[in-house]
Amino acid sequence: MVKINCPVILLRNLDRNNGLCNGTRLMVRAFQDNAIDAEIVGGQHASKKVFIPCIPLSPSDDISLPFKLKRKQFPIRLSFAMTINKSQGQTIPNVGIYLPEPVFSHGHALSRGVSRLTTRILAKPKKEVDPTGKSTRNIVYKYVLDW
Repeated sequence: MVKINCPVILLRNLDRNNGLCNGTRLMVRAFQDNAIDAEIVGGQHASKKVFIPCIPLSPSDDISLPFKLKRKQFPIRLSFAMTINKSQGQTIPNVGIYLPEPVFSHGHALSRGVSRLTTRILAKPKKEVDPTGKSTRNIVYKYVLDW
């Protein structure tokens, strides 16, 4: 449920010149009848006050229905968490990552966070890799390097 001071993410391109693009992170400030008063959180338009209108949406043409379905809704979603794809191109001040399995290989970097101090990783420790649970396996395929 969207409430005041909730972080949300925009799901449609509304006004690119004013920073309202798909993936823009916003903070909800107030509600009106057909609009949400919000503030852009990051990027070159940070701290800018914007209005998110209620827009008409209809299903894609590949769904065959005996009637025309059309509804109005706000093009936002709660954004306490976001996918890796949505986070690309953004700099996030506080980052928390849950890794139930080792996913980093040689050469990978964790670079969306501003600082190492504000980036936290919760990883499921693999005792056979590292008894302390503070590292992950370094995956290098030697046969690729030996040709």
